[in-house]
Amino acid sequence: MALEGVFEDSGAAFTDRADGRLSLRLSLRPERILVAGGTGFVGSHVVPLLRTAAALTPQGPAIRLLTHRRPAPGRGPGDLETVHGDLADPGTLHGVCEGVTTVLHLAARIGGSEADCRAVNHEGTRALLAEARRAGVRRFVQLGTAAVYGDGPHRGEPEGRLPETPVSATSVTRLAGERLVLAAGGTVLRPYLVYGEGDTWFVPALLRLLRRLPHWVDDGAARLSLISASSLAAVLTELALSPHPPAGRVLHAAHPEPVSARDLVSTVCRSLDLPLPEGTLTREEALSHLDTADDLLYRRHLSLIALDRWYATDRLWSQLSTPPVRSFTTDFARYAPWYREALAESPV
Repeated sequence: MALEGVFEDSGAAFTDRADGRLSLRLSLRPERILVAGGTGFVGSHVVPLLRTAAALTPQGPAIRLLTHRRPAPGRGPGDLETVHGDLADPGTLHGVCEGVTTVLHLAARIGGSEADCRAVNHEGTRALLAEARRAGVRRFVQLGTAAVYGDGPHRGEPEGRLPETPVSATSVTRLAGERLVLAAGGTVLRPYLVYGEGDTWFVPALLRLLRRLPHWVDDGAARLSLISASSLAAVLTELALSPHPPAGRVLHAAHPEPVSARDLVSTVCRSLDLPLPEGTLTREEALSHLDTADDLLYRRHLSLIALDRWYATDRLWSQLSTPPVRSFTTDFARYAPWYREALAESPV
């Protein structure tokens, strides 16, 4: 049986021809990266890096931003094309991947009803993958979450070793979307806790918990995987530009060295001129202090930092030329001015 080859700058792919003849079509396809979720927390760090990469050489990639409600970023290096679409409304995605070689899927619905989360995280991902497949996209990289592993303790396990037991509607539906991407041969990054400019969840939630429960828990012994948004953006950018990102693979995304809860809290409090916790409670004692209906969210936040949740990251860093950033205790200081300003505008 004869085959038709479509040779592109990433290699050749073959399909059967009905007439039995061999046909070779040469197509040097220019790089174009579609970024979904480029105006979000991590995406707002990724897009400037991609635009810089696009401006460095005449052959740099073209950048296309899929936006929903938020305005596209302002002026910057490199051209930026904007298309509008809503992951919760698959009909609006038609054609967004035309001419695209790589999809960088950073969008997710965090919170809300299970139906709302499923519409974006699961069905929206399915629709975006269908558009990518129809347009012949070569690479699909998704930002996932280590929250799909559920509650800890997790102690340095590599990818593929932990059961996936998500406990929230957000994590359940994000896992469903991740599985679609992996089945299609895409790459999924799973960070745990992400900090840095634009963070409206992690550090604010930590500070609210400390205000409600100003004590160490198990003396701050839990160890956690952390990564800054800017470091995560550098990793995502390199994978998006890589000719051959790991196909159908999960990659844990964090600094190679976990951070103790004590170092985390001490660093944040000292950087932001806040008092340190006093005394120590066991996790069970801490939970007993959070026993009202209004404390359900605090109990959830406590579970995020009171149990070991750190993950092996060798697979990721062995793939990249981007080096890990310096330690959290050193790195967080550069974000302290932004956090101070953000907290002054919106106190926790």
